[in-house]
Amino acid sequence: MKKYLFSLLAFLLSASIFYSLYSTSMLAEAATVSRAECVVEVSSKRILSGKNQTAALPMASTTKVLTACIVLEDCNLDEVITVPAEGAGIEGSSVYLKAGEEISVRDLLYGLMLRSGNDCAVTLALHHSGSIARFAQVMNERAAAMGAENSAFANPHGLPHPNHKTTARDLAVIAAHAMENPTFCEIVSTKYYEPRGYKNKNKMLYNYDGAIGVKTGFTMEAGRCLVTSAERDGMKVVSVVLNSPQMYERSAELLDCAFANYRMTTLCDHTAAFEGFRIDYDFSYPLTEAETSNIIITKELLDPLPVQKGEFAGQMKIMLENDLLFSQNLYIME
Repeated sequence: MKKYLFSLLAFLLSASIFYSLYSTSMLAEAATVSRAECVVEVSSKRILSGKNQTAALPMASTTKVLTACIVLEDCNLDEVITVPAEGAGIEGSSVYLKAGEEISVRDLLYGLMLRSGNDCAVTLALHHSGSIARFAQVMNERAAAMGAENSAFANPHGLPHPNHKTTARDLAVIAAHAMENPTFCEIVSTKYYEPRGYKNKNKMLYNYDGAIGVKTGFTMEAGRCLVTSAERDGMKVVSVVLNSPQMYERSAELLDCAFANYRMTTLCDHTAAFEGFRIDYDFSYPLTEAETSNIIITKELLDPLPVQKGEFAGQMKIMLENDLLFSQNLYIME
């Protein structure tokens, strides 16, 4: 009987230890769970990883990535504008603009991206389009042109609205587009903007090797959201986490995984002839080590070949197994 009781106690103790370890493990995993995630390489827009990446979700102030992108593409950054009454006193995060205050578009963009100023967002939207509704229409048009197919934008700041949603994939594509703009990169990578005394809220800039920016976001409805861009060894990636309780830690995990598994690989170089023919463009693509052996480069030539230098001679194609990655024309060199 004593032996039985001892065995039973030993079993219960071991079960208790196992359950404790299992629970701790599950909690640790849950702490880094995001409702949706996506990681994209910037130049190719290749999706490197994702989870629930097409689920339409609120995204809070990460909305401002698109707002900033539109303003940068369409407006004069050095223009000084007057803050309208509608641009002052907006709820949520703010740089405390005052109606009638004069401020440059550039300063507003820094307030938008470093301090997440909702007042900056409204002021910029009104300056660009004259109304929030018209600016939202531009946001939807521009997002669709970038390849964001499942998003709907209703305002420039991301405060809750029933018709304001995006997906992790769409937001990653929008951010990747934005990161190709040098001025956008300069703004979001700034830790402290001296002219206005703005300190960047994004902790990734201070704690993650290679981080460039981009934008934090939080509302009760959206949870914690983060768009991050980082660059290592010539590869620039964007990660998006939506409704992620530990958004910084999870973003770091996703970025680490991308950099560990992918490398930017140059597949054609315009400075070197391709099998005796001239090409005009370079092409690099993020590949895993295993994928590099599955790259196939072919050429299709005219018959007969032209004889004059510079004449069109055919096409080259770069395939990853059965997927076409890139094609370009071949020209006679000599």
